[in-house]
Amino acid sequence: MTTDIQSETRVTPLINYAPKLERRRSLFDSALTELGHALHVISRSAQASRPNPAGRMVSQPEEHLSNTEARHAAGLMRVNHVGEVCAQALYRGQALMVKDEAIKKLLYQASSEEVDHLVWCDDRLKELGSRPSIFNPIWYAASLGLGVVASRAGTPYNLGFMAETERQVEKHLEEHLVSLPEKDERSRKIVDQMRIDEISHRTTAEDNGAKNLPAPIKMAMRLMSKVMTTSAYRV
Repeated sequence: MTTDIQSETRVTPLINYAPKLERRRSLFDSALTELGHALHVISRSAQASRPNPAGRMVSQPEEHLSNTEARHAAGLMRVNHVGEVCAQALYRGQALMVKDEAIKKLLYQASSEEVDHLVWCDDRLKELGSRPSIFNPIWYAASLGLGVVASRAGTPYNLGFMAETERQVEKHLEEHLVSLPEKDERSRKIVDQMRIDEISHRTTAEDNGAKNLPAPIKMAMRLMSKVMTTSAYRV
């Protein structure tokens, strides 16, 4: 009996303290994750983590907009939707190659809030009887790739890219708040909350050491934005 007890005493520690093997996340795993995320965005099945600032989605626009006003509002919200497709893809691309875990977390948090904006804009497009841009898959892929390239420039420029992106988006949103039909309060509430969030993203990037981008890069970003917004307003 004594021998049996001693035998159990010797075996038990080996069982309790056996090392646990954890599978490291590979580049292939990351690629699959990004593909799944992209499919959610493009298929319009992404979910917001926060309530829509305009409140419950309605089946019919309650502002009694004219056909012309509704088309204009839909065009602006489609532009905003494309902007959010690009922004969250851009930040996910930047986060993919960042080694600093704090900056990676910052980028993913901003990306998550951009998904909220994307869903809110999509809700509003449905209310207005419209749809997102048919070029969204192209813009998504281009933005994700651009984010990966930007991340290789180092953390200060990576954050600088984020700050400049948000600075340009802020300007667009302020212009939209002026341009939206006066009776379109639902779109206005969404756009205003988006503007508040974008300001927060910019200041967060600046507070964490964002470096001012060279003028040619800023100009290229504005040119790309112009092409995107002009095409998205119509299709």
